[in-house]
Amino acid sequence: MSVEVFVEVCREDAVLPRYANQGDAGMDVYAAEEVIIAPGETVIVPTGLKLAIPDGYEIQVRPRSGLSFKTPIRIPNSPGTIDSGYRDELGIIVNNISDKSLSESIQQPFTLDEKGNRNGTYIIRKGDRVAQIVLQVVPKMVLTKVVSVKDIGVNRGGGFGSTGIKD
Repeated sequence: MSVEVFVEVCREDAVLPRYANQGDAGMDVYAAEEVIIAPGETVIVPTGLKLAIPDGYEIQVRPRSGLSFKTPIRIPNSPGTIDSGYRDELGIIVNNISDKSLSESIQQPFTLDEKGNRNGTYIIRKGDRVAQIVLQVVPKMVLTKVVSVKDIGVNRGGGFGSTGIKD
């Protein structure tokens, strides 16, 4: 199934998101300009794109697993939600979780091609794949106020983390 999402290119040389492989759930999103991220810093990476998402849908911004595995670069609000009514430029919130005290004393910043989760300043270059986007259906909720939810459905019991980590 395909859903049409309209895209406006608002920065010169912006790269349209695309699926890297047949069957991929997410389209890769590319940086539209160079951004340097120091340890502990959070930035917004511009994509050069504005989207018109159909009503009843959202676009979720998610990290690229290889980037998260090989570098300390993270998408901190994952999944981020782009609502159907948002029409400004798509920006990707990116955080460098490098430990400042362990940052390597290298003059040049690391690129996203870096491996081994090295601590330090990173540079996102124009055209680098920084995240992925996934289109999702979003049904509207209808809230019904009740006195108690205790007897509605099945209560699995317990709170956050109550099921543990092992079977």
